[in-house]
Amino acid sequence: MLLNAEDSRRLANVKKRQKTQLASYRVASLFAGCGGLDLGFQGGFSYLGMKYPKRKFEIVWANEIDEKACQTYRANFKHEIICENINKLIEEDRIPEKVDVVLGGFPCQDFSLAGNRMGFKSKRGVLYKSMVQIVQKTRPLAFVAENVRGLLNLNGGRNFEQILQEFRDIGYHVAYKLHHAANYGVPQSRERVIVVGTLKSKLPPFEHPEPPLVRDQWITLKEAIGDLANKKEGWLSNHFWSKAKMFPGTQGNSYTSADKIGPTMRAEHHGNIEWHWNRKRRLSAREAARIQTFPDDFVFGPSTSSAYKQIGNAVPPVLGWYVATGLQNFLDDKINPPQNK
Repeated sequence: MLLNAEDSRRLANVKKRQKTQLASYRVASLFAGCGGLDLGFQGGFSYLGMKYPKRKFEIVWANEIDEKACQTYRANFKHEIICENINKLIEEDRIPEKVDVVLGGFPCQDFSLAGNRMGFKSKRGVLYKSMVQIVQKTRPLAFVAENVRGLLNLNGGRNFEQILQEFRDIGYHVAYKLHHAANYGVPQSRERVIVVGTLKSKLPPFEHPEPPLVRDQWITLKEAIGDLANKKEGWLSNHFWSKAKMFPGTQGNSYTSADKIGPTMRAEHHGNIEWHWNRKRRLSAREAARIQTFPDDFVFGPSTSSAYKQIGNAVPPVLGWYVATGLQNFLDDKINPPQNK
């Protein structure tokens, strides 16, 4: 069949877009921890019977300072992670030359409502500047930063505005949103700020997509970990639990409810992770990992105590997958916009 001039032009445009469409987006991951956000951006995992397909993000460079978290990362990913201080890597110019996306859940304990809220007064509180430096050098199309809700109102919101302004000053639009993880299928009371920056010279501001679930659809603890309730220790990898006794009135010393979402999985639990609803024991590290949406084949080392900390520090992979999906759709559309449909 012969094509008319208009159809020929449309076909040529389609072929041109197919030729220029990026097969993947190269990613640098900062403050990677054990890899929760990285797993979400990579995709290709299953959780509670649901498949989360691979995304178009290829992690080509990753960094974390905690050796135990690096040990877990290496056990679960095929690519390497550099286990060193990020500022040392910047000083020695050992960061990637060019990437498409930079990820960074910079340390959040000093902004947390549950912590001492030292904010910018601590060394960890200014590590976001390392991310600013790397974004400035690599000039990615976009960056994604994650942090706790407490960052929004610390010092009357001025600290958060300073962070946003520093990214604006190096040429990026910034769009942030407070996400409740339970709205994304995470069986946990966890609120996190996601900041997405987009390069002003090439892209408009990012628009955060709406979450897939509403409160009535939240996944309960029974749905998430009910099958592990009566399983013996060691039945599944990391299914071991803290033996700390109950200390009423202190953090973590409360009982979970089977028919509700779980409490926030914390990094600084000091053995006081919440108790199982059966009141016989505390939650196991594997149950904590499930509550954080890690698949069961994601193994944590080297100890149960270390696993709790890594899990609590992580971004839930399922939440990360939804953020990645929204960013992938945005980049695909804006970098190669459909023409003359």
